[in-house]
Amino acid sequence: MKGRKLWFVGIGGAGLSAYAQLAHAWGATVGGWDRVRTPYFAALDGMDVEISPEPVVRDGWEAVVSSAYASVPGVRRAEFLRELVSARPAIVVAGTHGKGTTAAMIAFVLRETGRDPAWLIGAPVPQLGSNAGFGSGYLVVEGDESDRSVFALPAEVAVLTNLELDHHTEFASTAELVAEFDTWLARAGTVVRDEPPFDGALAVPGELNRLNAGSALAALAAAGVSREEAAPVLARFTGTGRRFELHQLGDLVVVDDYGHHPTEVARTIAAARERFPGATLRVLFQPHLYSRTRHLAWELAEALGAADDVTVTDIYGAREQPAPGVTGKLVVDALSDRGVLAGWTPSVESGVERLRRRHTPGDVLLLLGAGDIDGAVGLLGVA
Repeated sequence: MKGRKLWFVGIGGAGLSAYAQLAHAWGATVGGWDRVRTPYFAALDGMDVEISPEPVVRDGWEAVVSSAYASVPGVRRAEFLRELVSARPAIVVAGTHGKGTTAAMIAFVLRETGRDPAWLIGAPVPQLGSNAGFGSGYLVVEGDESDRSVFALPAEVAVLTNLELDHHTEFASTAELVAEFDTWLARAGTVVRDEPPFDGALAVPGELNRLNAGSALAALAAAGVSREEAAPVLARFTGTGRRFELHQLGDLVVVDDYGHHPTEVARTIAAARERFPGATLRVLFQPHLYSRTRHLAWELAEALGAADDVTVTDIYGAREQPAPGVTGKLVVDALSDRGVLAGWTPSVESGVERLRRRHTPGDVLLLLGAGDIDGAVGLLGVA
């Protein structure tokens, strides 16, 4: 990396911000552009960053481009990630649910046991200080199947947490998704999959986290950390950003979670029941992607129906263009078909106000979604 001038287009994102940090630590001169400041900017101190409405690439710099800006010329995000991962023995964690948390668990235990890892994780990890780390040991990577980039990553240890069809515009069927993963796993040095849930003490609640911990312990064993050494350290792991993240805002108890697939929604609600037995659980849910909402509205309603009170916003489209007739009302209608009267508030702001109006002492407010619902905690914290 030394001697290179790398300009990251979309540097404020969860992925590119981590890649920029690692490239900088490995000797590159790093700068970049984004539309707005994001929470990941805190880790980019000392880097030259521009903010403007349209993408900027400076002359004389090598552009590394987020998949969100396909029209901007430069090295694609997936290509650059492969370059980073190829430079170091890697533990690559993939799967539909839990890959970020599992990767964070592995990196945390490796660091706390003196193995000096590097890591690239698509979420903040408070105990690690950042979504990127720069040690000289294993590189722990959260791999992403949404754009097929994980299938290009060389893995000394490949971890597959679970598989469900989640990206309907990328994969035609579950069979295609499984076949792609089977091909990737066949190239790995060691494969970790179908591990039983961990039955020891954890600081993070829920069945999904027990499954994540089981996968993490198996991967750590493959990396030379025994279960006896790893388990007491893993018990101190407190989670990643927006994965069952707890906030006490005056008299409001708020759980903020990235869950946006029906399985994630169901397991997060179940974890809230486990953590807060007997409490009234009020959910604000923001559907993510038009394609996912169109295909999974009924399954989302089935999962959300386990809450005591549900409010649904309109869809956060992210990289997708609006689809005729596809709005968050599909989820509301599916809930109605199941006998659940849900609130429809097109904006996150109006959803937050509905939560405020309906809240009573002792309730737990659960914020679910992968879009700009991440600002709802801040809105709830404003009196």
